[in-house]
Amino acid sequence: MSAYAEVLQALTADSRLEPSDAEQLLARLRKETGEELAEAVEKQLDGRFRRQAGDSETAFRNKKRVYAASMRVVQAIRRLGAAPVRPNFPHQRDNRSTS
Repeated sequence: MSAYAEVLQALTADSRLEPSDAEQLLARLRKETGEELAEAVEKQLDGRFRRQAGDSETAFRNKKRVYAASMRVVQAIRRLGAAPVRPNFPHQRDNRSTS
């Protein structure tokens, strides 16, 4: 049974769901949703950044760079989906002040 079906069943059932069980169900739902979203994005990217006959070295290098950035986003989606209930977000990469 998918996490969505279990959450729906738990929400529509007459019996009360324990908070820890609800957290586990919602975590499974979040993880499944993150995986499905990451897979859909990967499917959209598949073959889009392959080398074409007319590509120069610079154009192909730029395609590889954009593909790598896209895959980092896909991996971030997967990590956020699998994160604990209260994820710890990493610090920004730069140390500039926002004030």
